[in-house]
Amino acid sequence: MANESTLRFGAQTDEVTSLLRIVNMVRTGEAVTRPEIGRVTGLGRGVVAQRIDRAVEMGFLEDAEYAPSSGGRAPRTLRFRAERGRLVVCALGGLHIHVGVTDLAGDILAETHRAWDIATGPDETLAAATALIDGLLQADDGTAVWAVVVGLPGPVDFETGRPVAPPIMPGWNGADVRRVFEDRYDAPVWVDNDVNLLAAGERARRRDEAVDLIYCKVGTGIGAGLVSRGRLHRGANGAAGDVGHVRVPGSEHVCRCGKTGCLEAVAGGWALVRDAEAALSEGATGMLGEISASGAELTPEDIARSAERGDPLSISLIQASARHVGEALAALVNMFNPSVIVIGGAIASAGELFLAEVRHRVYELSLPLATRDLVIKTSENDVSEPVRGGVDLAREQLFEVSLPRWFGEGRPTLTAVHGAAAAV
Repeated sequence: MANESTLRFGAQTDEVTSLLRIVNMVRTGEAVTRPEIGRVTGLGRGVVAQRIDRAVEMGFLEDAEYAPSSGGRAPRTLRFRAERGRLVVCALGGLHIHVGVTDLAGDILAETHRAWDIATGPDETLAAATALIDGLLQADDGTAVWAVVVGLPGPVDFETGRPVAPPIMPGWNGADVRRVFEDRYDAPVWVDNDVNLLAAGERARRRDEAVDLIYCKVGTGIGAGLVSRGRLHRGANGAAGDVGHVRVPGSEHVCRCGKTGCLEAVAGGWALVRDAEAALSEGATGMLGEISASGAELTPEDIARSAERGDPLSISLIQASARHVGEALAALVNMFNPSVIVIGGAIASAGELFLAEVRHRVYELSLPLATRDLVIKTSENDVSEPVRGGVDLAREQLFEVSLPRWFGEGRPTLTAVHGAAAAV
């Protein structure tokens, strides 16, 4: 049963609204002293003191060091108690699982990963993922998990946390991924497309901007995350940005989704491996031939690294992929008009070789007005990118979207965040 405090917070009075705002101001660093909070909010000194005392009592804030004096008595700063909870991110890719644990400020405390084929199916995959998470949490100090974010390499219905007809994930359609993690960690869970996590990570680097951004991941598959005025755009059914299955004119390659001529079937990592193996069987030589002759299976990473080292076959494959990706992105640029395009993924790790061809096609095929201020760059290529992006998504959902619903409880709960449906 909701206690009196919860009911009062649920009423969203002016008192509650100002208290929530003050906690978020300290959390984000917008204002961290009592005088600063008074100036920004317009609240009187007594009211500010009362709200802060309440936030301290509830465990959200505490006094910290003194700020520099501006002539009088130095004011005491406040700090958000980020150590009170843990955020967990589980990023599932086509061929890997990457998990991380952070505090509420987003500072990574631990992370690990392992190779894994997503086509193994939901039961075994989620068991493997939770085992990795459990290992990290067992090594932690027992602090409660406040939220979990899961990234999947396919379309996701964000409201239900279920994958929707994912092309490379047999057996996953409609799987209740969110419930698996909720039952295990007793915390609210958000499930999203894996590229949206990467887009959220890039957004976090530009937190002060209402950025319009496209993150295009060119790895084993191809997908895009869209950020519009600082907000992730998922579309009506979670399919926004699924550029990997745009038709490439003239292509007859069969895609893993079952359709013919998809961008992914021409320019994705698995397609480049297919084309490389075909070329080698016809007598091509070079670095890829040496790798194949050693008995190792070719990977998209092998092609990207060999292209950087000057291997002619790899260079031709990378440039062809970049040309097709650039043409698809040009259509998105004309429609979406982003200010930034970030290219990431295994194939894009070929760097300037890939990026130069993408830029050429985008600027050639897009409207001049749409490209006038456009920046096209590669990602930071940080292995922790999925964790950082997932944490940004978790903090957005906890502190910007659902905070009024659970604040009175002192920490997020399933019923407060997701509503009555979570308790069914």
